[in-house]
Amino acid sequence: MAYRTRRLGLISDTHSLLRPEAVTALRGSQLILHAGDIGKPSILDKLSEIAPVVAVCGNNDTGQWAGKLPETVIVEAGKISIYILHDLSQLDLDPAAAGFHIVVSGHTHKPDSFERKGVFYINPGSAGPKRFSLPVTVARLDLEIRPWIVESIPLVVP
Repeated sequence: MAYRTRRLGLISDTHSLLRPEAVTALRGSQLILHAGDIGKPSILDKLSEIAPVVAVCGNNDTGQWAGKLPETVIVEAGKISIYILHDLSQLDLDPAAAGFHIVVSGHTHKPDSFERKGVFYINPGSAGPKRFSLPVTVARLDLEIRPWIVESIPLVVP
């Protein structure tokens, strides 16, 4: 999928809960990438009111609606190639050799970003139900800023 965009909203592991704080944090995104464990299709519907949404199926996404979601997606945002999957441990290719600039994943519920072999890896964390002592977060990425800076946004939750 090709998009002419520079401001991306990144979200993962909503597990059927789309917090109003997440919606507010993602406003202004030109494209939203959901890295799986969505929970129910209405989450994607609500996110699409903000911007176009590209989503992958997570290990907890079940049912007929989830069967229509791919396990991986390639997004072209201008000249930037992004590979999206739910669980980074399931990555079955060398992103650098394949020409990807960014890999977006979820699953761990832990926000993280790092670079390896010239590829930027981003996990926006979990925006759904609070688990363990991990923060509830989403992330924003501006593709015009290099090196890429991910803004991890902690959501104020009870």
